[in-house]
Amino acid sequence: MSEFMEGLNLTVLGVTIVFMVLSVLAVVLYFVGWSERRLVEKETSAGAPAAPTPTPAAEEEKPTIPPRDLAVVTAAVLAYTAEKATQLRPLPFRRKVSDAWRLYGVQSSMEEVEDFNYEIGKW
Repeated sequence: MSEFMEGLNLTVLGVTIVFMVLSVLAVVLYFVGWSERRLVEKETSAGAPAAPTPTPAAEEEKPTIPPRDLAVVTAAVLAYTAEKATQLRPLPFRRKVSDAWRLYGVQSSMEEVEDFNYEIGKW
């Protein structure tokens, strides 16, 4: 019974040490990530000036396509793709090899292996 208790104590001690090491490792990795985020924030705030916020007037200056021109371009693209669709060519295909040839190949390779094993004397 004392051997069982000694094994139990050793098991509990080992599991406790493993979880303590994992906890310390998790805390260290958390602080490494925290310090890296802080360094990146310092670099971005010190290195780049604040970007000006766009005003609504600046957004309105973007060029727009009139609906009539958009319709003409769309019709041209559709006509081009429809013309290309009529010029399709059939895809070449290969016939499937007969199963008889495949089975003959498997059989002949098996015979070669059997002959090889008989020659060596290991069967």
